[in-house]
Parts: sequence; structure tokens; C-alpha cells
Amino acid sequence: MTAQNGKDLLIKIDMTGNGFFETAAGLRATRISFNAESIDVTSLESAGGWRELLGGAGVKSAAISGSGVFKDEATDERARQIFFDGETPDFQVIIPDFGTVEGAFQVTSIEYAGSHNGEATYEMSLASAGQLTFTAAI
Repeated sequence: MTAQNGKDLLIKIDMTGNGFFETAAGLRATRISFNAESIDVTSLESAGGWRELLGGAGVKSAAISGSGVFKDEATDERARQIFFDGETPDFQVIIPDFGTVEGAFQVTSIEYAGSHNGEATYEMSLASAGQLTFTAAI
């Protein structure tokens, strides 16, 4: 795999609840992380005193974050609506030449900032709110 453009990692929001996804406009930096809790089952009989983990157990989660500038009223408004209404709509994360992660996410924070001689910016964080699917890039 060759190097990829960071701008090609996209966060898309389901705008209507019917699978109509639009790219969250104005994002300059995006990030997705996957996590899995481990369940420690170490006992006195554990070989050599090494920790043992229970395979397939624990809670899986994903977190998305992004920051950028205001560019599109529709996606900005949708993100605010999701936060204030406490919704958990579907989002897609397009990872270039890797695939698409899709599932329900909750907007856990939105931050707005600006300086007198610069553009208004925002940061957004999301937490997974259910099972995610992965579709490999073709």
C-alpha cells in the first residue's frame, strides 16, 4: 500500500436517518480509534505467572474526532442537532484504500473557537453506540 492523503479520510453523517450520507464539511483533521477491553483471568496456575486474557470477551468501542472550519450549513446544523437531541444516527468513516466503517455514534462533544483575525473553527468527538460494520475497499 502506498501513502495516502489525509484529506481522503472522511467522516460522513446520515443526514436524514435513511442512509443519505454527506461528508462533514470543513474538517481538516480526522481520527478514528478502535478499543477493546481485556478481561484478566490470571490465576495461581497461570504458566510462569504470566497474565492470561479471556479471548473474545470485553467491550469493544470506537471513537471518532475531527476538527476544522465551518463550510457547510447543512452538515454543521445536523451535527448540532444530533448533539442537542441526544441522537445516535449512523456515521461512516471512509479510510482510503482500506475500507468503510459504519454504525451508530453519539456526538459526545462539540467545541467552537475563533480569534479576531482568523476563521471560526470547531472540534467534534463521537463515541460508538452499537455494533459497527466494516466493508473492505475494492
